[in-house]
Amino acid sequence: MAAWDLSVTVEELGPEATPFKVSVTSDLHIGGVVLRIVEKTQIKKDWSDHALWWEQKQQWLLQLSWTLEKYEIHADARLSLTPQHKPLRLGLPNGTTLRLQACFSRPVFQTVTGVCRLLNMRHPEELSLLRPVEEKKKKKKDTEEEVAVYDLTSLGISSGPAHTLSNGMPVHFADSPQTEAVYKMLSVSLPAPETITKMPRPTSLVDKAQVHSRWLDSSRSLLQQGVQEHDRLLLRFKYYCFHDLQPKYDAVRLTQLYEQARWAILLEDVGCTEEEMMLFAALQYHIGKLSLSEPQLMTSCPSMDDLDSALQCLEVKTDAEESSAEDMLETMRVAPELHDYLKIFRPKRLTLKGYKQFWFTFNNASISYYKSKEESLKEPVQQINLKGCEVVPDVSVAGQKFCIRLLIPGAQGMNVVCLRCENELQYSRWMAACRLASKGKTLADSSFSNEVQNIQSFLAMQRTTPRVNAAQTDDSINTHGLVSPRYHKKYKSKQLTPRILDAYQNVAQLPLTDALLRFLQIWQALPEFGVCYFVVRFKGCRKDEVLGVTNNRLIRIDLSTGDVVKTWRYNTMKQWNVNWDIQQVAIEFNGNVNIAFSCVTATCKIVHEYIGGYIFMATRTREQTEVLNQELFYKLTGGHEAL
Repeated sequence: MAAWDLSVTVEELGPEATPFKVSVTSDLHIGGVVLRIVEKTQIKKDWSDHALWWEQKQQWLLQLSWTLEKYEIHADARLSLTPQHKPLRLGLPNGTTLRLQACFSRPVFQTVTGVCRLLNMRHPEELSLLRPVEEKKKKKKDTEEEVAVYDLTSLGISSGPAHTLSNGMPVHFADSPQTEAVYKMLSVSLPAPETITKMPRPTSLVDKAQVHSRWLDSSRSLLQQGVQEHDRLLLRFKYYCFHDLQPKYDAVRLTQLYEQARWAILLEDVGCTEEEMMLFAALQYHIGKLSLSEPQLMTSCPSMDDLDSALQCLEVKTDAEESSAEDMLETMRVAPELHDYLKIFRPKRLTLKGYKQFWFTFNNASISYYKSKEESLKEPVQQINLKGCEVVPDVSVAGQKFCIRLLIPGAQGMNVVCLRCENELQYSRWMAACRLASKGKTLADSSFSNEVQNIQSFLAMQRTTPRVNAAQTDDSINTHGLVSPRYHKKYKSKQLTPRILDAYQNVAQLPLTDALLRFLQIWQALPEFGVCYFVVRFKGCRKDEVLGVTNNRLIRIDLSTGDVVKTWRYNTMKQWNVNWDIQQVAIEFNGNVNIAFSCVTATCKIVHEYIGGYIFMATRTREQTEVLNQELFYKLTGGHEAL
């Protein structure tokens, strides 16, 4: 049995304090080491939150029953007795910075769970922590002085179920007027600052890819990843599939999700058309007015109780979630056909051909087109299978342009097909049908009618309506906080204000909760919604490309043009693995399709975690709203470090 003197530093005594020497043997357990150190300090306090940190191996010694021999600790080891919970500055999507106690010893996944529990945000598995953009040294002090930090380090919650007051506020926030004010600030949208024009905006796919390289590893602790006490991190929604979103219980969650969506629009992280930007601006203006006039916390309204109809775009469902009973009923239904005259255009290089009119029929998950209605009984000019395709809207209500852009997977990449409809009703029906077909669903699916209604209501909100309140002054709108800076370079405020007010008339009657949900619904309908970009190098290729990761598919994108080259859906994935030695991700799909790539702008662990995380999100059900299978999450995202 080996015996030696172990050197242990106690953080409470300061960085300059001399380490304690503790006589130990190889069979002494970690709990005994901690006990001897505490006795040597002669400090009477609660040491229950303290644990040993092994500096050389960047490892926490949390198994108190394990011996020094089992941990392979020898005489040259430098240990530190330090608190597991330490103050951390946390930046929220609405720009608020909180100082709170965070766990530095457990995996980031559990740390985020604790933070969300404190802030009364359900489903913490959808969020994670990422490092902020490094600021220039000259401006760092000035920036820190400008940012107000709200101290919540004194707040603590019990280990039992979270209780709330009648107005929806957690009990631990109701201890003082100061904490009540902070909670209301988290639950209410804040106006965008004038400094929006100076904020960094992604100008390319590479810039967007750099953002996703800063995510922390969910399987490792903060201290293992170099995060120190009082450092600043950002809490953001990482996985764009928002499960069981209920305004009655999710005041903070809904507001912070709206704020993240709003800033994605304002900083052009997600692209949108000019009409959509004016609609987003009108909704922001309306939400801002209601937030000022209705300072009370959000509660549910009767029209929002049926979340399946109100949030069908927010609660993402993959094919894997469909129950066997629903599949059986769907197979028993007779899928109706959709047919009409549409115009089609296949964009190709060095061609001047435009749209040509054909007779189109929609059956199951494919479309066929003929020269005329009379020839529809003959062989079609072409039949296009839409399963697995990308459906991109190309609409201008003011210009009466109703186009559907289809990106069809092919052997040589994605083939582009553009369909042009004559009016809103025709567009709504065909757009809804194409969206369902891309997921392998038919027109017999129960969501078809809801999809049509959602598209029609979205188009109705973009119609220009003459202003009823003509006396409204231009000074009442701060356009700098409502549209992205690009539009301020293109138009003057006096030109933007009437357009925003025209769009505002279509949303002015919406209650606050409905307006927030409608903003999120339109955000999710954007073509670039939920795409996380990574610069990668595919095996066998000599140039860098972009991999887009979404909630239900992987997208291969040309780095130079931004065009979609290929799409693979998760429901066709057979397996994926990572060669950690060469940092390469390999994925096998149905049909003997295999891809492999190495990551350029991020570690392959981040991409691996995204894929595993989205597959984990697809396993959630309504019965699991409060119970989370953490073990499954670590298995799918942890890789070789899975617990």
